[in-house]
Amino acid sequence: MCYNLFMKIKLGYGSGFQSADVPENNIIKLLKPNEISRKGSQEIPAASDAPSIVREALAEPIGAHKLRDMVQPGEKIVIITSDITRPMPTWDVVPHVLDELYTAGAKAGDISLVFALGSHRPHTEEEKLHLAGEQAYYEISCVDSNPMDCIHMGVTSRGTPIDITRIVAEADRRICLGNIEYHYFAGYSGGIKALMPGASTPEAIQANHSMMVDENACAGKLDGNPLREDLEEAAGICNIDFIVNVVLDEHKKIIHAVAGGVIKAHRRGCEFLDSLYKVDIPERADIVIVSQGGAPKDLNLYQTQKALDNSKHAVKDGGTIILVGACPEGLGQKTFEEWITEADKPEDLIKRVREDFKLGGHKAAAIAMVLQRANIKLVSEMDPDFVRSIFLEPYHDLQTAILDALREHGRDASIIIMPYGGSTLPVL
Repeated sequence: MCYNLFMKIKLGYGSGFQSADVPENNIIKLLKPNEISRKGSQEIPAASDAPSIVREALAEPIGAHKLRDMVQPGEKIVIITSDITRPMPTWDVVPHVLDELYTAGAKAGDISLVFALGSHRPHTEEEKLHLAGEQAYYEISCVDSNPMDCIHMGVTSRGTPIDITRIVAEADRRICLGNIEYHYFAGYSGGIKALMPGASTPEAIQANHSMMVDENACAGKLDGNPLREDLEEAAGICNIDFIVNVVLDEHKKIIHAVAGGVIKAHRRGCEFLDSLYKVDIPERADIVIVSQGGAPKDLNLYQTQKALDNSKHAVKDGGTIILVGACPEGLGQKTFEEWITEADKPEDLIKRVREDFKLGGHKAAAIAMVLQRANIKLVSEMDPDFVRSIFLEPYHDLQTAILDALREHGRDASIIIMPYGGSTLPVL
């Protein structure tokens, strides 16, 4: 197999990179974030402008009055934000929310910052301090949501129980913080997700997330996505007064913010995300080379799966995805490991998630759903025999994986490269 011109590619891999030469004429797209302006002719502001970005969003809320005009003195207020597993920079946002609340006459003793644990473990005090920042940690109450102490507020039309942690359910005002990025079955993160599933119970989460097997439950889709619509129905049962959502760059720094109504402001934030990270492709490719971007995002396969799921939108049926992720910690989640190692074939995982949805197991099923369409070659540090046992083809070297894929698909095989697979969403 002989080629004339090559492009040198360098993809994040652990704390370093994997490099390879790719035949230049075979590449139909190298997916990078779109180059756009934030407002009119203004450039996207530097990450150091985060305070002004957040203040500007609070000053111009979408679909709601200003926060300072909504809150009354003496009301009990909860600010719900992400836990330690999410990249939301709460410490950059919550001081400006507090400024609005104090301007409205709220007292620090009436305000609580609630970390939405979802199905995750409780925080240490050091983690709470890190997430909240010193001002909030020392001025107001900072607590974890408690799935064992919830109030049942209703049931959605699809049967999901709205069980909300007590401090949130009993508040007079609820403010949700979050970051907006693509979510492989909820469409996007942010918006209602701080409340549901963030401040709810494992039973409610499982009832909602079991809808992930619906083909309309996919990244970049809101309208017609049954899982997202089920979540947003919860906002009519447990009212959210205000949200502040941010969009982050590849270094997890704030480049955009929206504030206001839980639906309208979130939709506007999703539109901005799309303008930056939804990237057009001319056609699906025979081979897609994708990286999660290196450490810490490829610490294990559980995290690296996010890049895999975005790449499925770029590959032809019967094509090959070369997934680049060091995965030094292996699979990374107990239920995920149990499911994927117990299955005899990928189809077993899809059947299992339909019959008995379990958090963690759902990511094993998501990988199986990709395997229905494409072959997956995994470039990682994991043991080759183990990788084969979980239905993937093992490699330690990206160049070898590319050469093998070209032998399988022919010298004219089309190639799409996704260096930021977890952030960019390919669309036809």
